[in-house]
Amino acid sequence: MGTHACGMIRKMRLIIQRVTKASVTIDGRVAGSIGKGYMVLIGIGREDSEETVRKYADKMLKLRIFEDENGKTNLSLAQVDGELLLVSQFTLYADTSSNRPGFTLAAPPDMAEKLYNYFVEYCQGKAKSVQTGEFGADMKVELVNDGPFTIIL
Repeated sequence: MGTHACGMIRKMRLIIQRVTKASVTIDGRVAGSIGKGYMVLIGIGREDSEETVRKYADKMLKLRIFEDENGKTNLSLAQVDGELLLVSQFTLYADTSSNRPGFTLAAPPDMAEKLYNYFVEYCQGKAKSVQTGEFGADMKVELVNDGPFTIIL
């Protein structure tokens, strides 16, 4: 198992933001855009695998963080006909022990791209729409965080 200097095991990281809308733009063109749903930043570590992807994607999809008719966070993405915007984000693995972050705990680009694409494919059909950024691209992400409601998984 890979560990960080403080001894934490490093696995996939997801930053899940409940949104009313979100989009990602690359070179002036909108690459992906959603309405109500999750905008998810996905960080893939050296220890991750397709099994890790399935585990984290399933957990994300089962989260009940949308409000029901009584205002309680009790509904999942599928129950609100929500959409997904999935964006690769290796900087979630930043080692900030110095002032210049290092990223040695992030998966190498070829491995990360393969697992990111697998994550996207795995989520297809499990949400109303699955939109993406572009792996490795310089992206501009815009969103309206609903709540705000943000979960780190």
